Amino acid sequence: MSDLSPEAAVRARTASSDLYRAVWRWHFYAGLLVLPFLITMALTGGAYLFRDEIDGLLHADIKRVAVQETATLRPEQLVASALTTVPGRAVKFTDPPAPDASAEVTVATDDGRRMAVHVDPYQGNVLGARPDRSTVMWTVRYLHSLRYFGPVARGVIEIVGGWTILLVGTGLYLWWPRGQAGGVVTVRGTPGRRVFWRDAHAVTGLCIGGFIVFLAVTGMPWSQVWGGKVNEWANGSNFGYPSGVRVDVPMSGQRLSETAPTAWSLEQAQIPTTTPPTVGAEAIGLDAAVAAFERLGLHAGYAVSLPSSPTGVYSGSVYPDDLTQQRVVHLDQYSGEPLVDMSYADYGPMGRWLEFGINLHMGQQFGLANQLLLLAICAGVILLAVSAGVMWWKRRPSRSLGVPPMPADPRVFRGLLAILFVGGVLFPLTGASLLIMLGLDMAVRRYTRGGQPSAV
Repeated sequence: MSDLSPEAAVRARTASSDLYRAVWRWHFYAGLLVLPFLITMALTGGAYLFRDEIDGLLHADIKRVAVQETATLRPEQLVASALTTVPGRAVKFTDPPAPDASAEVTVATDDGRRMAVHVDPYQGNVLGARPDRSTVMWTVRYLHSLRYFGPVARGVIEIVGGWTILLVGTGLYLWWPRGQAGGVVTVRGTPGRRVFWRDAHAVTGLCIGGFIVFLAVTGMPWSQVWGGKVNEWANGSNFGYPSGVRVDVPMSGQRLSETAPTAWSLEQAQIPTTTPPTVGAEAIGLDAAVAAFERLGLHAGYAVSLPSSPTGVYSGSVYPDDLTQQRVVHLDQYSGEPLVDMSYADYGPMGRWLEFGINLHMGQQFGLANQLLLLAICAGVILLAVSAGVMWWKRRPSRSLGVPPMPADPRVFRGLLAILFVGGVLFPLTGASLLIMLGLDMAVRRYTRGGQPSAV
């Protein structure tokens, strides 16, 4: 038997109801802002999980070759063959990652384009050429990262990531059992009833909510403010390299990410320079540089960025699915000696954890199992979005957006806002967007017909 008086019991029920309404209201706002982006990222992310398989199928005419018993041609021969088809200056050579894969030569043409020329490593004939990073999966990757929408998109990534965490947190509160007999881990009713979609939404969110938060956090390294600052904090005092890596050589100021795809931890890494040569000194050439990378044990499929000036270097980099095989080596173009040689083991603790999370995020760490798990999560995200839309459609008032009602006592927002404040400090752009949304919500409540001004 309860010790509360009837009045106290009523106040407790009202407070609980008010908190529920406040959380529901912000869950609605978070969904309104985030779900369109989550659908796009789920579709593109689900496809990108199988990038090698899809690109290998769609671009088999230029990426696949017949395996032969004869030895492959020398890299310089493959580059010369590519330049006969696409005149210009070779800037990068990519080693075939498998015996049935073509070699890729990136050529900077005289008209300012960058072309990827694919060459049969056994015969030396050019299989085809297309603009660099123009395959189907590169297009999907740019859509997933919002890169097509300019530098502002990197800020949107942070905002969406922060709001996604808020969406999951408020969703968990709304799901929390409050004496109901069903809808906790089971789905009631049929698709014609709103309760079916409510339960499908809640149970799906319960199953994949933690994974969604993980994907949101591991996507943050590519954000503009949070990702940039964390990268700078982790590596900014060592020419963009993790602390402890030997970089006591002159640096060019050019970033590794400007010459080849690179790991997040090395986006700010600078490329060293070769000591100015003595009179008559000659560069070792691509063949000797590739031989040096082979001796150093770089994983198959590495890319070699060629020097573009007398003080340039040969930069070999590779980022395979196996994190332990990540490697970047810069060679003096005259002596062939390594100037900087680093691997995943050289990253700091934060760099290793973030790279591990990124590898999981991209479906690489545990092979097919990793891919299939994330594909199921992407499907779950789409189901969450669809069920949220159906629920809203079935409950929406006519001629209204259907925002959940305000709590009777607006002061209940204060505790919620404290939590939002902490999130805003951790993710600044998300915090700014929260303030904007709060201001809009106050304005709507103040000036909606029949509404009365009230303090939050």
